[in-house]
Amino acid sequence: MSRGGSLPRSSILSVVASICVSTSSAARASRARRATAQIARFSEKSWRHLDFFQHEAYLTARVPRVRCPEHGVRQVTLSWARPGSGFTLLFEALLMAMVSEMPVRAVAELVGEHDTRVWRVLHHYVDRARAEEDFSGVERVGIDETSNKRGQDYVSVFADLDAGRAIFATEGREAAVYKRFVSDLEAHGGSAGQIDEVCQDMSESYLTGALEHLPEAEITFDRYHVKAQLTKAVDEVRRSERKEHGALLARSRYLWLRNPNNLTDKQRVRLDDLLRQPLRTTRAYNWMLKFDHFYELDHAAAEDYLRRWCRGAVRSRLEPIIGFAHMIADHWLGVVRWHHSRVSNGLLEGLNSLIQAAKRRARGYRSTRNYIAMIYLTVGKLDLSVTHAK
Repeated sequence: MSRGGSLPRSSILSVVASICVSTSSAARASRARRATAQIARFSEKSWRHLDFFQHEAYLTARVPRVRCPEHGVRQVTLSWARPGSGFTLLFEALLMAMVSEMPVRAVAELVGEHDTRVWRVLHHYVDRARAEEDFSGVERVGIDETSNKRGQDYVSVFADLDAGRAIFATEGREAAVYKRFVSDLEAHGGSAGQIDEVCQDMSESYLTGALEHLPEAEITFDRYHVKAQLTKAVDEVRRSERKEHGALLARSRYLWLRNPNNLTDKQRVRLDDLLRQPLRTTRAYNWMLKFDHFYELDHAAAEDYLRRWCRGAVRSRLEPIIGFAHMIADHWLGVVRWHHSRVSNGLLEGLNSLIQAAKRRARGYRSTRNYIAMIYLTVGKLDLSVTHAK
């Protein structure tokens, strides 16, 4: 071993402890299960246990298998390992504690196991914890999409807006994700009829799914997604005008899109200079600021204000702004609903930032199934006490 270094994994010895399962105890276990069950044979098995200093430790035992007239040959239940696992319960508890804080690949390298074995443990306990979930009290949900890989492998995440956690994640972003959500909700003691509020973006697929599968729910279009569509319209005006005023609008994109309160003094001075110019982008920007006022009004005045804003916007002679006004008119009820529900997907945006941070640390996930399991582990607030060996 080098100074201050550690032993390479290949040079670490293994410590093996043998466990004797007596025939009398196996027989008692057999009689407890079924009086007619008999010991058929013994199978020698081994399980990875917590390391002994720098040495890997294993437990080995000759495990009885009993013959039951009704169920055939079955292995007796063990107190230190679950069926089908090559790890002891204590070692699995250690793995789960580590993957909650580190990428699975890093954990696998640290303990000297292939990452697929660690993923199998993670999937087992995540699935087991989710099976114990109770969704009978869920009433308000938000839905947003996240991606496993750039531009593909989208996953829709449903969150309980009151509990502040993800409760369901499924592959895709089509209307059918709502059908799968309702099926999962019913499997955990809930029903579609108990959901009275849904917050989502204005995508037609999500809207279709919500209307079909959550008929009792009121739909609120998330204000941040609505605003994102408007900033996109402003940027379209800027891009088209840059062909005429390239030097004036160069490197100004984020001046128009960011909240004015978040600009530096230097950026604010430049924006003020641009706002004094007779630009189409300036007019589009002013329409955006006027729209923001809609969310600051009380609900009694907000709807009339938005109606007047739309009438003015369609006469603005700015095609992207006109298109946005028509979109608001087409989704009117969900937009003005915000003043009654006051819900937004700010929670989901926060959860998504945690999900993306975990994805960056892991440098992506091999499969969507792994990605969904990590979503539950990261932002699902699962009760993982089932991993603690007694």
